[in-house]
Formats: sequence, C-alpha cells, structure tokens
Amino acid sequence: MQFSEMNLIPEILRAVEEIGYTEATDIQIGAIPVLLDGKDLIGRSNTGTGKTAAFGIPVVQMVAQSNKEKGQILILSPTRELAMQTGTEIRKFSKYLQNIKVSVVCGGEPMPPQIRQLRMAQIIVGTPGRIMDHMRRRTLSLENLKTVVLDEADEMLNMGFIEDIQTILRQAPEHRQTVLFSATMSPEILKITKDFQTDPQMIAVDKGQKTVDNITQFYCNVPRDEKTDALELLLAYHHPKRALIFCNTKKKVNELCKQLGENGFQVSGLHGDLKQNQRSQVMNDFKSGQIGLLVATDVAARGIDVQNVDAVFNYDIPDEDEYYIHRIGRTGRAGKSGISYTLAAGRSQLRRVHSLEKYMGLSIQEKSLPSTEEIEKRHLNKFKGKIKLFLDGNASLEWISFVDELEQNGYNVKKVAAALCKIIYEKSDNTRKLRNVQKGEPYSSQTGKTRLNINIGTDSKINADYIIGTIVETTGLPIRAIGSISLYKDHSVVEIEAANADLVLKKMNGYQMKHHTIHVTAMKSNKSRSFSKVPGKARAFGSKQHTNSKRHCNTLSASKYHSARNR
Repeated sequence: MQFSEMNLIPEILRAVEEIGYTEATDIQIGAIPVLLDGKDLIGRSNTGTGKTAAFGIPVVQMVAQSNKEKGQILILSPTRELAMQTGTEIRKFSKYLQNIKVSVVCGGEPMPPQIRQLRMAQIIVGTPGRIMDHMRRRTLSLENLKTVVLDEADEMLNMGFIEDIQTILRQAPEHRQTVLFSATMSPEILKITKDFQTDPQMIAVDKGQKTVDNITQFYCNVPRDEKTDALELLLAYHHPKRALIFCNTKKKVNELCKQLGENGFQVSGLHGDLKQNQRSQVMNDFKSGQIGLLVATDVAARGIDVQNVDAVFNYDIPDEDEYYIHRIGRTGRAGKSGISYTLAAGRSQLRRVHSLEKYMGLSIQEKSLPSTEEIEKRHLNKFKGKIKLFLDGNASLEWISFVDELEQNGYNVKKVAAALCKIIYEKSDNTRKLRNVQKGEPYSSQTGKTRLNINIGTDSKINADYIIGTIVETTGLPIRAIGSISLYKDHSVVEIEAANADLVLKKMNGYQMKHHTIHVTAMKSNKSRSFSKVPGKARAFGSKQHTNSKRHCNTLSASKYHSARNR
C-alpha cells in the first residue's frame, strides 16, 4: 500500500515523500488507520520494521487536526538514544506543519531547557524516569493528554520501569488512547494491556521477518579462547566502514574495546555504566564516522538507528531469540544489504545457533574464517581495482607529465609504475596482527618487537601522531617500523621492531619534546605470541581513540599514522 492511499493530510504526505517513503510496511499499513480512528492498539513489531512511522505519522496528524493544545501526545521510550531518534523522526513528519512542537525530555540533560520546551510542546517524547521527575516537579501536566505511546514496552519493563509506567498511566486522563509496541508479549505486557487499554486492536509482524530479509547471516565455529582473533580476521577481511559488535556483558565490552584498540582498530564501547554525556559522544562519533566499530550491550544499543551499518558481529550469542533479531536488524536497512556473523564456541553455542534458525525459519550459514593469505589477496585485488579505475578515468595531466619527465631521464616506465604501486600500497598498509585461527596454525615467526617506555603522556598534551612523527623525524625510520602506541597520563609505550630499538633509544634519549627532556627505556619482555602481518585497506584513523580501561589509555597503531595524515 502507498502512503498516498492512507488518508493522510497533504503536509504529511509531502514530508513523507521527501524522506523517501513511498510504500508502507506491514506494521504501518495495520497501525496507521487504527490510530487515526482513535482506537487503542497493540503492535508486535521488531526494530527495523518502520514502527516509529507507524505511530509517529498518525500522532502528528492528530495534533494538526486539533486545537493545538499543549501536551496532547506522550511517547515513552526505554533509552535516551531511542527517545532522541523518535523525536527527530517526528519532527521530520511535521516539517510542513506550522506551530507543532516536539519536546524530548531525558535524564542526563539540564532541567531548565526541558521545562521551557514542555510549555510549548504538543508532542512529548521521554524516558519514564525523567517524565516522572517532571510530573513530581509539576512542570509537566497530563490534563490535556489524548494519546500515550509505549514504545518498546518489553524493554522498558526489562529495565525496571514498570512502576513508573503504571504511575504515569494511572495519572493520565481516563478517556485517552493507549498504544503499545513490543517485540514480545510477556505476562507483564499482557497485564498492562488488560489494566490500561480498552479493546485494543492487535497488529503483528511475524517474527521480524521484514528485519532480516536483506541480511546474509553466517556463523563461525571457533575455540572459545580464540574469539577475538577470529573477530579480527573477519574485520580485516570485510573491512566494514561502520559495524556493530555485540557482547552480553559490560565487562566483555570493556575488555574487547581494549584488545581491539591496542591492535589498531578504531573502536568505542557503549554500555549502561557510561555517563550520558559519554554515551552521546560515542554515538556522535559513530554516526559521523570518526569511529568505525561500536562494541555494545543489548540494553545500551536499544534505539541505535544509524544509517549504513555494513555488518553486525555477535561476539557473544544473546540469551533471548528476540535480541538476535534486534541485533542483526541494525544492518540491511532501507533496502540495502547487510551481513551478520555469530561466533559460536562449543556444542552448547552451536545448539543456540540451530535454535535461532528454528525460531526465524531461516538458515544461518556456516562460514570458515578467512586465512591471512586470503585477506592479503583480497586487499591486494582491491588495490589493483582502484588502479584500473583510475586508468579507465581521466588521469591527471600533471602526473602524466611527471612520468614523461622520468622517462626522458632514462627511467623505465614499467619500473616507475611498479615502484609507485609498491610505495602507495605499503604506505596505505593498514597492518594488523592476525593469525589463521581456523587452521589451528601456530603463530608465524617474524622479527621480534621491543616495547619502549617514554616518560611523557597525555598530561603533556601529547598524542600518538606526535610521538610517531618525532620518532620518524629523529631516527629516519619508516612508519611501518613502528607498532602500536599506548598513551597514559604520565608516560607512553611504543612498540618498535627489535632491530631498531637501539637506534630509537640512542636518538630519542635526551630529545626535547614539548619542553620535556625525553627518557626512553626498554621494557622487560613478556612471553607473548608472535603474529603474522597482514596488509589491509587504508582507513582514516586519527589519534582519538576510545577505550574503556580503568587507566586512561589511548592506543594507535603506527600503520594508521600515514593514512590519518593523508585523509
């Protein structure tokens, strides 16, 4: 069904068409007419099925056709992120309607601006806790309330908001419209519908099939203690610009962020222990592309609606089937394709994978992990493809004349081209430490690494780029000779090829950096595995890294330095 067939006012139709919506989803087809008729509704729908528009469009139309009283619509969301996203979407639907105000009220934000917004808003979106705060302060009145929407009601109950929700509904006018959306119909949900709804219409989207249609699902059978190695192989092979990685606990989110960050990945973590300003910063960085990987728990990830997520990785398998749908539904949106990987360790987790297949009625394909050789071949082929695309286009006359000059000076053109390819590929080398997990191969031998301690850190306004640049400048070493760099408040740790360690010690000791006299010492080596290097595609990594270690630490792989400087 087209939106033009749904009895919507012209202003909303115009806004909807501008967004790019043409054909309504199943939940929208079922819900919009019911809500416009003023009836109560239960919508069983998963993330990614278009439920925000299913209730957002009709509430905007209801306000537009009313006398514009303040506080007509209340939408409750489980998390700040979801509330903000819902508010943004509703503002899009009301773009061409004058005098319709939307207010988003959540915890972690100052009260005075929210109070001012509430005095003007017909549509209020908020988390239950903050809505209760305003009710207690008498800065929010429910006397004009006509419609209450409980979005992701199952999650709000899981987060312990049941009493707040009951209090809000009891204080709302008796004659109102009550709308509930939930992925599951638990006994607690059913009790709410019984206590607070009147003859609700049920609209169900079967098992979230719409969510996973465009997603190719894989699982990898890997040893439990090699999950991180396996994940890094997959990340190196696919090299997603934007990906979500799910863990079941806050502790694992922190651990995995630290491990990935130390190995040069551009990563941040999201979980319930983060302060609101930290959560906002992480999400802004992820949406803007400053970080490419987001490791999150299920609760923290609720409401994340980021466009163009290339892949979802289940580092841990969720305990609830519905959570699996929620997770992988973050990719493959708006008609685009996506991929998901689940790391399964041991028989019990393989049984969970098969249980998920039965639940969805779909197959999750088993996939072997790529070898380091396959990864290197893939990245090399991509590089060759870029060269061919450039040659098929209009090459810069400036560079053609440069090659002509070299040829006139006696240089063989083929050798010039080969040399340039080698230089570009090595400088764009996004080298990572990887191993062939699926083959059970031992770690390949290579030149050892020495870790050097430098007596300067973030307290001296030092970043990884500065340290790398200083090492290159003082020693003449290539960037690829430098490994990862970990920055702490009062010192830094640099990984360097063992053969070059003495040179760095000699050149750097006594060097003046930021008005500090530098002292460099070689750290005692810990028994560790040696890894094989695998080149990857260049990515714009900056010195700003997000880790969640208890000590403040920024980590940057030196191989990212060049690509970061040449964005």
